[in-house]
Amino acid sequence: MTIGAPSVVPWWQGRRGEWYVVLQAVLFLLLPLGPRTWPGWPAFAPLASATASTLAVVLVAGGFALVVSGVTWLRSNLSPLPYPRDSATLVQTGPFRIVRHPMYSGAILMAFGWSLAVQGLLTFGYALLMFVLFDMKARREEAWLSERFPEYSCYQERTRKLIPFVF
Repeated sequence: MTIGAPSVVPWWQGRRGEWYVVLQAVLFLLLPLGPRTWPGWPAFAPLASATASTLAVVLVAGGFALVVSGVTWLRSNLSPLPYPRDSATLVQTGPFRIVRHPMYSGAILMAFGWSLAVQGLLTFGYALLMFVLFDMKARREEAWLSERFPEYSCYQERTRKLIPFVF
């Protein structure tokens, strides 16, 4: 290392929220590939099969639409890390008028939709864990956004975090 050169911090130290991305990737893999239930456990069937299938399609499609619209509106601000890019701007239009984290909301909707489609109790648990993880990731991200953008607190007051009109 040369004197005066900026030090490079290894990703695994997690100073920009790298561990959230690692855990997110694990959950994204567990949802379709992980065990759906334990042997001997009953199937997770909270709704009649036709109703569950219909709701699953609606949740997955709606979640996908939220993710795509969030990516589209963020454009160059997009990053897998919760730490905002140096060139980031605060986006409050499009899907960001409805929820502050539409891509997280969309991923959560898709996870719950998938758990209904496969009717696996563990899969439902993965979806719950995804909700908790994205809530934690959003909380950390919002602390950094509040430091960067003084107007972020007003945005927080008028726009829900993950679930429109609720949370």
